[in-house]
Amino acid sequence: MNAMAGDDAGRRHVLCRVDELEATGCREFRLGSGDWPLKGFVVRVENGVRAYVNACPHRVLPLNLLPDRFLNADGSLILCCMHGAVFDKGTGLCLSGPCAGRALTAIAVNVAAGEVLLEGNPAGLIERWAR
Repeated sequence: MNAMAGDDAGRRHVLCRVDELEATGCREFRLGSGDWPLKGFVVRVENGVRAYVNACPHRVLPLNLLPDRFLNADGSLILCCMHGAVFDKGTGLCLSGPCAGRALTAIAVNVAAGEVLLEGNPAGLIERWAR
C-alpha cells in the first residue's frame, strides 16, 4: 500500500485496513513519493495495531526480504532477517540480537472505521527516514 504524504496536515493518511492484517500479521506501507519513500509496517498486537519504520536499529537496514514478512515463525515477535534480532511487537524493543536493548522507531497510528491511520503530518518522518 502506498500512502502519499502531502503538505496538508489535516489529510487522512490510511496505511491499511485492519481486516488486511491477519491475527498475527503485518502489512508494509510507504509514505512519500519518488525513488526513496519512507518504508514502514503495521503489525497487529493484542490490544490493536502498532506501526514502525522498516529499519533495524543495528545497521538501519530493512527488517524483511519478502513483502509483508516481518515476523518469526509463530508470529509472536518481529524478526530482522539480516541479523536475527528479535523485537517485541507491542513496544518495538529488541529482546535479543546485535541491537539488544534498543528499539524500532515507532510511528503513531490510530484505528478508525476499520482503517489504520497515521496520526499527524508525516513530513518530519519522511524527511528523517526516506532514503
